[in-house]
Amino acid sequence: MSKTKSAFFCQNCGYESTKWLGKCPSCGEWNTFVEEVLETAKSTSKDSWKTTTKGSSKTISLGEVESGEQKRLLTKDAELNRVLGGGIVPGSLVLVAGEPGIGKSTLFLQQTLELKDIVTLYISGEESEQQIRMRADRLGLQNENFYLLTETDTQVIFQEIKKLNPQLVVVDSIQTLESQYIESAPGSISQIRTCTAELQRFAKATQTPVFIIGHITKDGSIAGPKVLEHIVDTVLQFEGDQHYLYRILRTIKNRYGSTSELGIYEMTGKGLRQVSNPSELLISEKEETLSGIAIGTSMEGLRPMLIETQALVTHSVYGTPQRTVNGFDLRRLQLLLAVLEKRGGFQFGTKDVFLNIAGGLRVEDPSIDLAIISALLSSYNDQPIPHQYCFAGEVGLSGEIRPVNRIEQRIAEADKLGFEKIFISKINKKGLDLKKYHLEVVMSGRVEELYQKLF
Repeated sequence: MSKTKSAFFCQNCGYESTKWLGKCPSCGEWNTFVEEVLETAKSTSKDSWKTTTKGSSKTISLGEVESGEQKRLLTKDAELNRVLGGGIVPGSLVLVAGEPGIGKSTLFLQQTLELKDIVTLYISGEESEQQIRMRADRLGLQNENFYLLTETDTQVIFQEIKKLNPQLVVVDSIQTLESQYIESAPGSISQIRTCTAELQRFAKATQTPVFIIGHITKDGSIAGPKVLEHIVDTVLQFEGDQHYLYRILRTIKNRYGSTSELGIYEMTGKGLRQVSNPSELLISEKEETLSGIAIGTSMEGLRPMLIETQALVTHSVYGTPQRTVNGFDLRRLQLLLAVLEKRGGFQFGTKDVFLNIAGGLRVEDPSIDLAIISALLSSYNDQPIPHQYCFAGEVGLSGEIRPVNRIEQRIAEADKLGFEKIFISKINKKGLDLKKYHLEVVMSGRVEELYQKLF
């Protein structure tokens, strides 16, 4: 009888050690090592998914590799196709993570049920068949090529896969799977790593795309070892506030496309509805004009979006003025306030400043700076900005308005939505044909010049 072997693994990065360590030498985290028992006899046996073809792997030159664009599987959802880089790549391994209850299972159950011509296997380790059937009835979708398996043992899963031979596999979730080759609990570092490696070998050997749904920790990072993100081909983050209707599917890693794309969905009673034009939803309709509101243009991947920024500047009652931000970087706001105070002479040091990005979005595009400064000045003077004005520009430390990329797409989006004026940087006028737009393009070089044109 073989001797069992134990090892210590870092829960943050997956670093393996023969003894317990207080501080991980790989990631520097404290008190993250957990002991896991590994059985030598089972760990040295063959994998559950084995490729026994001899001579299938050999050394070849780069010129012998067939080139050409790989054919992708297109889903019914244009947002998911965009995020994946143009569709599902055969043999790809995609990891999807997000908050509990955000809608990960609903999204992929809905996507697979809509693929009528594809044999799909949905593996659930968290829910029963009745629970999944109830969700499918709520979505109002039926599919004869959709098959369901509620199992957590990878050996049983791969036996069923060999019988069914599916064209698409969805695993919900990776933290519930367990392999018989590892003597540890489901959800542990070694179990997650081993099960993901087995799914990767299956995907590459059979050219079957596999979607893995994963959990996240309390700080928002993907639960499990960091090597999990390195194993998979694509990492998608499903974000959103449960108090808002909108959900965002963001690309963190993608070997087959851009990492700057995102898809926007709206949560409804019959599932997730894709939002093809988010600008119309992110801009609220108001009957009267209020101060402290400005519309900024942001680029998310190749998609321009117009976002409403809301600012409130009031006199500080307490000694230390407050700075409260929702959807924007607090340090960036402090930088913009310092620019307005130094270059424009506005006394924000005695004011409470509250900033909100409408719709529950989080914006990192620096081109939103000009809209935020305009909203701050509008609330400071209590003078409203007309609804038909929008802004696109980055603000530097010396008060200059810097140019932004893809300015033509931003102007075209504002023109399509019926805006009358857009304020941009003077440097962006190079090579810009203003005759093809119906709106007026106002160019400014500094913050003081923008203030004079607005108020």
